[in-house]
Amino acid sequence: MAVLETLKKVVEKATGLARPSRDQIERLVRVRKANVTKFKDDGVIPNNARWPLVLYRGAVALPDNLDPAAIMEDMFGENGWGDSWPNGIYDYVHYHSRIHEVLGIARGNGTVRFGGNNGRTLQLKAGDVAILPAGTGHQCLSASADFLVVGAYSPSGAYDECTKSEEHARALKTIPKVGRPRKDPVYGSKGPLLSAWNPSR
Repeated sequence: MAVLETLKKVVEKATGLARPSRDQIERLVRVRKANVTKFKDDGVIPNNARWPLVLYRGAVALPDNLDPAAIMEDMFGENGWGDSWPNGIYDYVHYHSRIHEVLGIARGNGTVRFGGNNGRTLQLKAGDVAILPAGTGHQCLSASADFLVVGAYSPSGAYDECTKSEEHARALKTIPKVGRPRKDPVYGSKGPLLSAWNPSR
């Protein structure tokens, strides 16, 4: 699926077909409250001691005449979250210790566990957006055949992928160094993420 989505992305960028305009993106974003969940360090998955996972349910309308992956990608990009990719979520627990990640569900639905083996399992569907502070464990347990996720990363930080208990001690040092983004990947400079990730916390 990743190769097909990448090819589609190239064609859309070249032709502009099925890609939303800036005005369309603004109209597709729905005001939603932030559902926040904090996870404890389980000894393998550190999670984030400072900031919670933020989930917006049904935050983005996905009309049939536009590519849902392009909507998510362009929305995140407009708000400074880059290096986007269309794919799924790995079926093994992992986390990023040096960068924050946003996951936008573009199509289908999936059962995803956040926070590691002792975390919380959530049902995600098209239009939902989850924002993971550095250190947050995540793993797809099951998904529909058409499940498509667009991921992107905060402007500051560097991508890494951690899966082993040996990485835990280093991660505890790098996670607090990942700065708070200036913009919410969905709602921009006035988004709920900014209060949920208050610098004083």
